[in-house]
Amino acid sequence: MKHKNKFHYRKIIFIGSSVKTVLNSFFILIFSSTIYCQDTTHVDHSNKSYYLLNPYRLVPNINSQNNKYVDLDNDGDPDVLDSFSENNIPILWIDDDDDMREGDLQGDTDSDCLMVDLNKDGEYGSYSDVVIDWVDNDNDNIADMQIYLEYVEEANKDKPWGPGHLMISMDLDKDNIMNYIDWNTFKLRGWVHDGQGDFYEDYHGKNLFLKIHTSPEKMNDLRLNWENPFLFYDPDNDGLTEYAIRLLDIPVRGEKGDEYLTRLTGNISWVSMSYDLDNDNGIGNEMDYDLTLSFRGEGFNYMDQKHSFPNLRGLPESDKYFMDSRVRKLDELIYPDHETALDLIYNRGNWNEVYFIYDEDDDCNRWERVELYDPLDPYITGKNNGGLDDNPQADVVGNRGEWDLDNSGEGNLYVSDFDGRIHLYGAELGYWRIDQNAYYYHGMGGLYDGYGPERLSNEVENLFPVVKYIDSDNNGFIDEIEYDLDGDKNIDQKFSLIELGISDRSEIIKSADMDYQNYKDLQSAVSNNMWENALDAIAVAKDINMDLSWYALLMHPKSIEQKYKYGYWLQFYLFQDFMELYKRTGRENVTVAKAYFGKNWKSLIQKRN
Repeated sequence: MKHKNKFHYRKIIFIGSSVKTVLNSFFILIFSSTIYCQDTTHVDHSNKSYYLLNPYRLVPNINSQNNKYVDLDNDGDPDVLDSFSENNIPILWIDDDDDMREGDLQGDTDSDCLMVDLNKDGEYGSYSDVVIDWVDNDNDNIADMQIYLEYVEEANKDKPWGPGHLMISMDLDKDNIMNYIDWNTFKLRGWVHDGQGDFYEDYHGKNLFLKIHTSPEKMNDLRLNWENPFLFYDPDNDGLTEYAIRLLDIPVRGEKGDEYLTRLTGNISWVSMSYDLDNDNGIGNEMDYDLTLSFRGEGFNYMDQKHSFPNLRGLPESDKYFMDSRVRKLDELIYPDHETALDLIYNRGNWNEVYFIYDEDDDCNRWERVELYDPLDPYITGKNNGGLDDNPQADVVGNRGEWDLDNSGEGNLYVSDFDGRIHLYGAELGYWRIDQNAYYYHGMGGLYDGYGPERLSNEVENLFPVVKYIDSDNNGFIDEIEYDLDGDKNIDQKFSLIELGISDRSEIIKSADMDYQNYKDLQSAVSNNMWENALDAIAVAKDINMDLSWYALLMHPKSIEQKYKYGYWLQFYLFQDFMELYKRTGRENVTVAKAYFGKNWKSLIQKRN
């Protein structure tokens, strides 16, 4: 390709063109000349990765003489543009807002529908194809909804789940950002991001989407969805998400020969709620959830949660292009929304189990939540291997999981005295896999073709410490703590609050009554109390002239998160130092255990002589 590094300006003649055509042509001239930096007529278009820069827009084929215009409703102007993408994939633009003109090179992204014949079989809205439909619901000429349909290949048409997609994104914060699509391949790339968590998909701010990983013609009711919905909240209006709620309508498989293989139930039976407790997200740290609560069980029926969208209805005459035109006939969707979700979860939901996880190493920059640990083996690692991180999206090491498998605590929380942390009331069991330095970083993938990116490391070869939490008397509060500090699967230290004479009970925090500010206040109180207790430990250590210079790194917290982390570790290390000192000097180290777990460091000053 001898002209590879040269610019080639094409002569464009505007004859009988509309203003939109002129602007489109001008943009293609600039885009082709400055972004591709080559004459694209010499490019091998069979290679889908020939664009190495982000394809932020769909570029129509500049050889527009092959464009065909169809007037479906006989009103004298075109309703369909039959064309090709710049890399020669057949496309149809359906003009749902009746503003297309002869000579236009493409439709618009306010109210039009783009159909992509990916397998080039001459059929649109059929097997192996993609459809992207923009909807302007408030008639301001800016789309506030985008529907992405990906149809399964015909060979997999009898599979009830995946591949395929029906995803509906709603732009509630009016930034005009919705799905992030690779316009070369027309595939969803919602997990592409800049830095740690600046996702190109609209997971930031106040938004929502509905999504399922199946081909839409298999679904029994297109008003419903699997993630129905995924809600993102921005209470401080900074354009970033402070908490997210995911609600699942888990479908059942249709019977053999059933018209619809993926049957949604109209019932939410799985919920997760994730919170950025210290609200420390910002530029370079856009996603930073700290805690997730998850409810599982019978759940609640949501069929009364109807939302009307009259503009969803596409141009009726274009229904013929779809093998299943139901999506074009919709005028309502059914889902809990930002205002009703929490009330439905707590006041209508019937739950059997509650899962809890806390991101102790603060390395979760996923867009959706701190991924939950399962109550499985504390030492086995790797996806689907039967360990805590059985879920491939879970952080392999570093998080603390607790499980209330009979919902005795109803999702409520408490702050323990024994470690000053937030715990799940009613949890029978918990584990913390310690990753003190966030070595197994909870990373995000790039152009991943599955259902989402996986963590950076699926398996851990090194040993890691494990802390086990037990509610031995079944009163809803943890009272036994076991430490395996060298990761050899043997208990190094075990403490019973009951045997130490320390009450395990704490004030129960009703999660149903908490808004985001309450969660922030809770974390702030926990962190400040953690640091105040650390200062008490430091004062006691100074009183006996213990050399604290070893811990200088931990003694200067600069944030709420560091007060939480440094405060915990300072106390833990000083606890071990005092235990060693008492043992060496022949004193009962149970006294130290009582001071540490009872958060009564000053009692050691009274008893040291």
